[in-house]
Amino acid sequence: MKKRVLSMLMALMMVVALLGGCSSGSKDSDTATTAAGETTAGNTEDPGLQAIKDAGKLKVGVKVDVPSFGLQNTATGEYEGLEVDIAYAVAAEIFGVTPEEAKEQGLVEFQGVTAKTRGPLLDNGELNLVAATFTITEERKLSWNFSTPYYEDALGLMCLESSGYETMADLDGAIIGVAQGATTKDAIAAYIAEQGLDIEVEFQEFDGYPALSAALSSGNIDVFSVDRAILAGYNDDTTKILPERFGTQEYGVATALYAKELTEVVEKVVTDLLSSGEMDKMISGWGIE
Repeated sequence: MKKRVLSMLMALMMVVALLGGCSSGSKDSDTATTAAGETTAGNTEDPGLQAIKDAGKLKVGVKVDVPSFGLQNTATGEYEGLEVDIAYAVAAEIFGVTPEEAKEQGLVEFQGVTAKTRGPLLDNGELNLVAATFTITEERKLSWNFSTPYYEDALGLMCLESSGYETMADLDGAIIGVAQGATTKDAIAAYIAEQGLDIEVEFQEFDGYPALSAALSSGNIDVFSVDRAILAGYNDDTTKILPERFGTQEYGVATALYAKELTEVVEKVVTDLLSSGEMDKMISGWGIE
């Protein structure tokens, strides 16, 4: 009798062990799936262009504080700039109208973004695409699709006219303000190392360009650093842009990795604008050098 009970207990323990092993395997599988990017957020399948057409609007993230690229007019509330025009061109392709008609019919729903928020808003599906001075990097290509570059710039440094700074070599001990989520800080550190400059600088991050400009004016930072085309929009008779150009920046329109159909349309629109010379006219029309 004792032997029979012992045998039954051993058999029960084996069954429990097997069930535990199956459960463990299932959990590991879920973890691997999540690691591969197949999340439960629902953003792993391409919704296609039909979803945009059904919504009746293309949702686009743009800057609201970069003159000539993406700026929200404080008087009218309207968005304007090169990247706003690119968004209308993409909407025109999707809805089968002209860019002017896309604007008149309100086929683009704009949302202001910063360097810190634009990626997450793409990831969670709140935006269909982002055209917001978004620099293309190899690391970022792992997270989002990018169009062919439509504009190339370089980083720059802006300081007060009264600062006495003439070149980056003068910036030892300076506090440099940069935008949150931007690549600027790493690019400055790399340039200092490449040039063998014997200087040490400190960085402070801000959530937008107006905040950076205000910090420079008030003396809370010594230098405002971002792409030179952006600096030009904030430069006035109290400031100056130093001569250094470094960290080449190529801007591309970003879409989610799963949005294959939209990515193809964006690429077609950008390459058509470039090959036809229309992009150059748009850049010139907005006074961008």
